[in-house]
Amino acid sequence: MDMVLNSSKSEELIDITDQIRKAAKDSQVKNGIMVLYVPHTTAAITINENKDGNVRQDILNSLDRIIPKQGNYGHKGGNAYAHIKSSVIGQSLSLIIENGDLKLGKWQNIYFCEFDGPRKRNLYVTIK
Repeated sequence: MDMVLNSSKSEELIDITDQIRKAAKDSQVKNGIMVLYVPHTTAAITINENKDGNVRQDILNSLDRIIPKQGNYGHKGGNAYAHIKSSVIGQSLSLIIENGDLKLGKWQNIYFCEFDGPRKRNLYVTIK
């Protein structure tokens, strides 16, 4: 299954938990594994806290401190920072489906990480 996501900022963490949870339920798989894969080199996917909305901004701010937009980069595309952030966070997640629903921790949500937007992005979903 392919999903299309639209980012609206140059960098943002987009909460996609509801869409992913719906995909799990729609699959009718009771117990299995879901793999999420981002086929982009300037985007990523992660799981993190859902209670305090400041955590998402803290993640972005921290990444900016260690991987600034302006740096001594050899990449001529002007977005080397986005490629590096994508590599640090990662392009895939494996999730457990139990009793037809995602098995996430109490404070966990799934976030699509945009590092070079705004853009139209793809997310590939496989459920077994």
